[in-house]
Amino acid sequence: MSNLQGVKGELLAKQFLIDNKYKILECNYISQIGEIDIIAKQKDVIVFVEVKSRTSTKFGFPCESVTKFKQKKIKDIASIFLIQNKMLNHKCRFDVIDILNGKITHITNAF
Repeated sequence: MSNLQGVKGELLAKQFLIDNKYKILECNYISQIGEIDIIAKQKDVIVFVEVKSRTSTKFGFPCESVTKFKQKKIKDIASIFLIQNKMLNHKCRFDVIDILNGKITHITNAF
């Protein structure tokens, strides 16, 4: 995936979330161990969103690239975010936004 495609995918995902009544808290949150694409809030739930964008299924669907290793890393980064922002008592979940040729599939509670 080109960097431009990734940026475009993240912008599409962000707008999709806004259109669906999510409040965007952070984009491209970076900690010492990695990055989370989008952190949003839906009602009282903090939602950590991994965005995956592709133009074909030659290498599988975009969401299939969110491996167990990647999931653990996202959870670890999310913990850092929650601690830094004193949000440990908030409900949270992990979603994936899969974008294939501009078509968005939002997978809630993906892992």
